[in-house]
Amino acid sequence: MGEIKLNKIFTAAPPELNAEEQAQLAQVQGVRTTPRDVRFPSTNQAGHCWNRYNEWLVCLKQTQDEEGCKVLRHYATSICPSIWTEKWDEERDEGTFPGVKV
Repeated sequence: MGEIKLNKIFTAAPPELNAEEQAQLAQVQGVRTTPRDVRFPSTNQAGHCWNRYNEWLVCLKQTQDEEGCKVLRHYATSICPSIWTEKWDEERDEGTFPGVKV
């Protein structure tokens, strides 16, 4: 049987990218999810999601600085289903959100 080179895909030269593709690649390379939280060791991350969203709200409440709290918002949106964060954003606008009030 012939030898299979599994690392071939990692050693081939990358293709040439145009400026738009390079910008997209840079954006994707910068995407990170929320760090692991030892308070939530199970695979069900619903509690972790809820806490991350509320940690972002606590930051907003304490600092009034949306730009400074941006990373916490990113953590929440990276672990929470978008339908949840959209619903919670709407509830905050309506004043019916059950979590942290800003």
